[in-house]
Amino acid sequence: MASDPLAIPRLTGQTIRWEKRQRRSDLSIKGKAYIAGAYEHPTRKAPDKSIAQLHAEVAKGALEDAGLTKADVDGYFCAGDAPGGAMAMVDYLGLKVKHFDSTDTGGCSYLVHLGHAAEAIAAGKCSVALITLAGKPLTAAPPPRATGAEHDFEVAYNATTHNIYGMCAMRHMHDFGTTSEQLAWIKVAASHHAQYNPHAMLKDVVTVEDVLNSPMISDPLHRMDCCVVTDGGGALVVTTPEIAKSLKRPLVRLIGQGEAIKGPRGGEALDLTYSAGVWSGPVAFAEAGVTVKDIKYASIYDSFTITVLMQLEDLGFCKKGEGGKFVADGNLISGVGKLPFNTDGGGLCSNHPVNRGGMTKIIEAVRQLRGEAHPKVQVPNCDIALAHGTGGLLGVRHAASTVIMERV
Repeated sequence: MASDPLAIPRLTGQTIRWEKRQRRSDLSIKGKAYIAGAYEHPTRKAPDKSIAQLHAEVAKGALEDAGLTKADVDGYFCAGDAPGGAMAMVDYLGLKVKHFDSTDTGGCSYLVHLGHAAEAIAAGKCSVALITLAGKPLTAAPPPRATGAEHDFEVAYNATTHNIYGMCAMRHMHDFGTTSEQLAWIKVAASHHAQYNPHAMLKDVVTVEDVLNSPMISDPLHRMDCCVVTDGGGALVVTTPEIAKSLKRPLVRLIGQGEAIKGPRGGEALDLTYSAGVWSGPVAFAEAGVTVKDIKYASIYDSFTITVLMQLEDLGFCKKGEGGKFVADGNLISGVGKLPFNTDGGGLCSNHPVNRGGMTKIIEAVRQLRGEAHPKVQVPNCDIALAHGTGGLLGVRHAASTVIMERV
């Protein structure tokens, strides 16, 4: 029987001390940064565009959404999908910045960037931060992936993303009795939302039976348990409260953020049933001063259905091992269930550019808080929303970040 992560010290002594410091108002980012602009590229297939061009287009879209121009930007944040990194992209975009950050933690990079941008703004290092994501995994060769410290020893075993996530799902089923039918409900919920998104790659509503009858990819994960692969991207503009309030746009502020890394530590902590969300979540909730009961909408990284189920458990929306029951019977469908999730269709149905879905999770949460989601999936009185993502290989070596935002 795999050990329960709740029985493991959830936070090291060092992290606990850090969390307590975060609660001090002078060090917390709570309320010190606002998301003024958000833009998701409408394309899902861009054979005629370069990756740099996609970065430029999403940057332009987010700045226009905020009512700002590139001349206002003095901070830039990007990850490994940006050609040449921050140095090249700042030049390509024609920016003049005094602060930049090219932290790369895979799919959750942009949630980490949001927290780092808020920290930089609170410290006075910049006042208007631009965060961009773009890629072409559908129509171009993927960029080389960073290798691990033990790459020379591990590469011979040729683990793939699907294999690892399949192992996580199988272990969760073994330990807690989770079923393929329960996992399928996550895809069903995503498809119910995607039907209202004109840009979604997959717009057809599916059933549990449809998911179970789709080809097996990595036992027990079927093809419909896996996310789509698309070109595209997205961008955010993060700024000070003073600037945000002058822009005449709906106000969305960041009130909590946490980040963490989980690894097997030489085999000492190889438990496939939980993620680094067990650490990033509590930090974000503590800083925001809210609980899961206050969350009206959740954007949850959905590279695979098992990714969603495990993160919901780790964030405390249900107990460990009870994720299967929690997601079943439409509980994640807006207007039907208790926790509306990924109301744009998410990575399972709508958009998963450059194999990184964290950016789109923030964007849809912003739409919900602004009241700009599709009327059929808009959550009534959505005043507090959560976005959470992972990067790397779930259950094994990966990072996680949790952000909590509120409507002002």
